[in-house]
Amino acid sequence: MGRHPAVQIDLGTGDGRAVLAAAIAAPERLVIGVDANAAGMSEVSRKAARGKLANTLFVVAAAERLPRELDGVADLVTVYFPWGSLLRGVVTADPVIVAGLARVMKPGASLSILVSVTEHDRSSGLSPIDERDLRGLAEPFAAQGLTITGVTSATAADIADTGSSWGKRLGAGSQRDAWRLAARRSDAPGDREPSAEHRAVPACGVPREQ
Repeated sequence: MGRHPAVQIDLGTGDGRAVLAAAIAAPERLVIGVDANAAGMSEVSRKAARGKLANTLFVVAAAERLPRELDGVADLVTVYFPWGSLLRGVVTADPVIVAGLARVMKPGASLSILVSVTEHDRSSGLSPIDERDLRGLAEPFAAQGLTITGVTSATAADIADTGSSWGKRLGAGSQRDAWRLAARRSDAPGDREPSAEHRAVPACGVPREQ
């Protein structure tokens, strides 16, 4: 990672297309896609190899158990249209999820989250969210060292710029409301010892650096 002046982690990257978009847009930046589903990232991983995108890396890990090798490496963390436990963790400010986000960020690093939860998503067990709900996350985020710096409505153009396949499939920003939550890492990384659970999880990745 030392070869790159900046590092971005795309958490819950899904098919990894957002990683390719970011890596192409900023070739000097190392872009790391993290997802629990290795199969979902396989096609894009091969495409990155064929395109000789040495500034990409794919890591198989759950958001609840991020490898300690990622601690404090990111200048930017992106979470684009999470689903399942990651979505619930973000919009309910689950301490495990939010602490994990903070843990992989450098002091002063930025966090950008795009979310959309509407009436159509009640089967997920979540109620629709709006700007007020997201601003209400300020206190629990601050408890983990993250300062929310803005909550804005996301447009279809904003979402297209991310390269997120899932955001496009949802019709976010056009067919349904979408929101961008921006935050900043406001304290130095802690000196906590990794739990037994974290120590048991290996960092499985497909490196693209030579």
